[in-house]
Amino acid sequence: MLFNSVSFGIFLPIVFVIYWAIPHKYRWFLLLVSSYFFYMCWGAKYIVLILLTTVVSYLAGILLEKEYNHKKKKMILTGTMIVCLGTLFVFKYLNFTCSSIVKLLNFISLDIHPFTLEIVLPVGISFYTFQTMSYVIDVYRGEIKAEHHFGIYAAFISYFPQLVAGPIERTRNLLPQIHSEKFFDYKQATYGMKLMAWGFFKKLVIADVIAVYVDSVFGALPKHRGCDLLIAIFFFTIQIYCDFSGYSDIAIGTAKLMGIELMTNFKSPYFSTSIREFWSRWHISLSTWFKDYVYIPLGGNRCSKIRNYFNLMVTFLVSGLWHGASWNFLIWGGIHGIAQVAEKHFNKTSVRLHQNTVMRIFSMVSVFLFCNFAWIFFRAETFSNAIYVITHMFTDVFETAILLKSSLGLTLSKLLTIFGCITLLGIYDYFSLKFDVIERISQKSILIRYFFYFGIVFIILTFRASSEAEFVYFQF
Repeated sequence: MLFNSVSFGIFLPIVFVIYWAIPHKYRWFLLLVSSYFFYMCWGAKYIVLILLTTVVSYLAGILLEKEYNHKKKKMILTGTMIVCLGTLFVFKYLNFTCSSIVKLLNFISLDIHPFTLEIVLPVGISFYTFQTMSYVIDVYRGEIKAEHHFGIYAAFISYFPQLVAGPIERTRNLLPQIHSEKFFDYKQATYGMKLMAWGFFKKLVIADVIAVYVDSVFGALPKHRGCDLLIAIFFFTIQIYCDFSGYSDIAIGTAKLMGIELMTNFKSPYFSTSIREFWSRWHISLSTWFKDYVYIPLGGNRCSKIRNYFNLMVTFLVSGLWHGASWNFLIWGGIHGIAQVAEKHFNKTSVRLHQNTVMRIFSMVSVFLFCNFAWIFFRAETFSNAIYVITHMFTDVFETAILLKSSLGLTLSKLLTIFGCITLLGIYDYFSLKFDVIERISQKSILIRYFFYFGIVFIILTFRASSEAEFVYFQF
């Protein structure tokens, strides 16, 4: 079930009304049933995978809490990780691994025919797998207590607003909220609706509209060069941000309707002045997950400089693979890892430079352009396609700029509309670094408030994309 679908528009109000109408002691059951129904709309058979990881991690948590022998606890943890990661590997990485091995053997003159399994990647498997893993690891570390109420634990793992594309919630934040009794808060609910509206603006008006041009270029690369490619790269940079952060806004806003606070997942990442800062603002739930469960266990920065650089590279390479079973994603992660290492090496110089306003702006633009370049590998389906884009994006730039209307169908009015919406996005993101924009607007007079509210609704209804497009991160 898509957030941007009619079915969700019917589903959410029903859940909302029932949730606040029934006693607190039954709400976990409603969340569980509605979450499983929400997920089963994608494919009923894959609910078995959520059940498997839920049951295994639930039992593991209880066993870990009762066990005091360190070796046995480690065995329980290892077994749980094998089940969780093994399930993820089979559905997401098995075909990629097999094809890579076959290509390697063919390269050394061992003739092996390629083979793949007809497996469909279940929506959200990477997200809920990581959520179960963090729960088990935290119980193992003694940082949290195991949850003994299976129904509440299952509702925590499958909570529908963040089930298929995050944020990847931590146990200590979400689980206690499902336990605690909620009382309807009008201010919190209306804030959630406003945040959802902003998320729909980013998704429907910006991401889905410019996705048409991005897909047309990357779907027929040999026909495009120069300005076509530059526009497509820039558009994808904006598309993936608006698509994913739009999902997060809708998810967080939906949770607020039920009195639940999810973690912030984006903080104006394209206003970052370093790659390190970018990753502290982009997909925060995932970047902090990798920091806590990969980077720090490897040694973090409490080691030699060379070892620290190694830890950074491993973390970002794994992060790249998390996004997809492709060498392109591995390269994308590696590019960001190299950038992080370079920044760390020249850290003192960069700190002095960023104290200057002009240099801060220069750094901001540099980081944005770097992200544009890295996204090429993320969007291109193959390595050869990425190389084609890189080697042809400055070819006949002026000539292709004149032909934009015929090659992409980008008329002046469409360009002005798109860049007008992107400008509005930029203004919102800039001021959101200084204060809560939605809260500030809510404090204005009724005339100003409703001018903004109706304005956003009008823009969404007028300029939204015509089709119900899936969110980009569903494929991960």
